[in-house]
Amino acid sequence: MKCLCIIVLLFSVLDVYAQNADQLIAEGNEMYRKKEYDKAAASYEKALKADRDNSTAKFNLANAFHVQGKEEEAVKLYAEVTQSSAETTLKAKAYYNKGAVLSKLNKLEESIEAYKDALRLNPGDKQARENLQKALLELKKKNPPKKQNDQQKKNKPQEKQKQQQQPKMSQKEAEQRLKLLEQKEKELQQRMQQAKEKAGGQGGKDW
Repeated sequence: MKCLCIIVLLFSVLDVYAQNADQLIAEGNEMYRKKEYDKAAASYEKALKADRDNSTAKFNLANAFHVQGKEEEAVKLYAEVTQSSAETTLKAKAYYNKGAVLSKLNKLEESIEAYKDALRLNPGDKQARENLQKALLELKKKNPPKKQNDQQKKNKPQEKQKQQQQPKMSQKEAEQRLKLLEQKEKELQQRMQQAKEKAGGQGGKDW
């Protein structure tokens, strides 16, 4: 009988905590509507102290962080909601919001995965589909297709080889031309020498 009483008492306490958390979430929502985001966040944090696994409080707190510019904190909470919440609709919204915040942080690859997860849970979400397409386009602009880059990289060594080969070929040709010139010069000198010898012999002869 003692065990039963303890269990009943425990459930009663948990029920009080849950009611308190719901009240705090409602208060936070009212503050959020008034755009008093810091007060809304404080109410959601109190709700989580009362019920630390409350996915709605986490989701709403993430939204409050997001509008206050606390992007990293928001992403962390959205991720927690996607992992712990049993509600498919809430999980899909958390994935969508996570994707939106990651896009803002320019983490496009992570953003794309978040939008894909949102669409897996809610295939009819047009906004998620549109944002996914936008993120994919932005990623393509940021990272051009690898084939073009690879082709450019392949072409560069070939161009360098051509540039290196060209001077070598011209040097060989220069050497060959130089040899030809030297040979011609030798032949010319020989002819001149022969002509001098002939001229010297003729001039020395007494007619």
